[in-house]
Amino acid sequence: MKSHTEYLTFNLPARMAFENITPQVEAAVRTSGIREGLVLVNAMHITASVFINDDEPGLHRDYTAWLERLAPFDASPARYAHNRTGEDNADAHMKRQVMGREVVVAITGGRLDFGPWEQIFYGEFDGRRAKRVLVKVIGE
Repeated sequence: MKSHTEYLTFNLPARMAFENITPQVEAAVRTSGIREGLVLVNAMHITASVFINDDEPGLHRDYTAWLERLAPFDASPARYAHNRTGEDNADAHMKRQVMGREVVVAITGGRLDFGPWEQIFYGEFDGRRAKRVLVKVIGE
């Protein structure tokens, strides 16, 4: 079995944003030379996410509104105990928990084996600084 590792770095200017990273993951799979296997893509930061869904702007706006209702941004320590430590990003930790840390996608014939409309996204919930995403390709 072979493996290939790449790290992607994101520094999104908004506090919350979604970016389609499918092309970068496809490039890592091509570079790996692996024809049959799996690719793991995971956010290496506790206020960011990697998930699979449709690349449709209305859906992204819906996610933003829904996540903000579930865990509204509030930098004060009154709402979130975590913010009593001097941090201001408790909401970002909660949003990441809902959206998930990672995805695993099958590789068949050297390509990502997706269902219709599926794309891989990086989700940022406490932006404006550099964060990494691991892409680990394994297989033959």
